[in-house]
Amino acid sequence: MKTRAAATAAITLTAVLALAGCAGSDSGPAHANAADIMFASMMIPHHVQAVEMSDALLSKEGVDERIVALAEQVVSAQQPEIDLMENWLADWGAEASDLPTGTDMGHSGGMMSDGDMRALDTAVGDEAGRLYVAQMIDHHRGAIDMARGEIQKGQNPDAVALAQQIIATQTVEIDTLEDVLATS
Repeated sequence: MKTRAAATAAITLTAVLALAGCAGSDSGPAHANAADIMFASMMIPHHVQAVEMSDALLSKEGVDERIVALAEQVVSAQQPEIDLMENWLADWGAEASDLPTGTDMGHSGGMMSDGDMRALDTAVGDEAGRLYVAQMIDHHRGAIDMARGEIQKGQNPDAVALAQQIIATQTVEIDTLEDVLATS
């Protein structure tokens, strides 16, 4: 378990550093199409919610330390990706609010509803841990679906690379979360 978490953290750090290096090149921002803008615009609030879910869990006592470690991993991986995507949108002259009409994510894309978030906020101890794990599995599956869309339709190489990294990292995290759920 610790080896898998360490490997995931190492892969994530390597990818973020590599992508940050690409974003800081002197050649100017690479061209982005509508799919790239949509990907970043939708993934930012998705990642923000994952960080919020993790922060909510991390504020609780009596949670399985494996779940706490996973929540810490989510925060450390996704906050730098949020910053990176926000920089891309600025470079591309777009904002997260530039989503085409009719793209309200609602409960799609693995996003938790307000009720889901309230349930996590009010849960305690082991119940909070199990709820977080179940919610994060759905949340990660939604992120993987969005990332697949970017790989299929995006043209910005950095955005496509991040989408590939999200799939790799979050697939491993889902496996770990499912293992934790099965043994808790």
